[in-house]
Amino acid sequence: MAGRGALGLRLAPALLGLAACAPAPVQIPVAEAERVCMVQALDARAPRTQVGIGVGSHGYRGGFVSVDLSSDQILGRDPSQVFDQCVQRRSGQKPTRPLYEQPGWRVH
Repeated sequence: MAGRGALGLRLAPALLGLAACAPAPVQIPVAEAERVCMVQALDARAPRTQVGIGVGSHGYRGGFVSVDLSSDQILGRDPSQVFDQCVQRRSGQKPTRPLYEQPGWRVH
């Protein structure tokens, strides 16, 4: 067992060196991040549903119902928290204003 620990200690500097070479995440402007992250916040608020019906000259042809749930909604995360973290991750900055003041956000 002593050999395994010694091997790990010898590899640690090499692994740290590789981690330092990892590319930095690409940052986008905060305004763009706010627009992109609005979709995640909306998904965290409520499921996205779609309904379609096909009707032709010979009557009803088919239809569908689709319900999409985000993992944020399943976990019960607050949409404003989802928005803030998304903007921070994508832009490296905090949002310029809270989610509830963003264009396109409406509380139902």
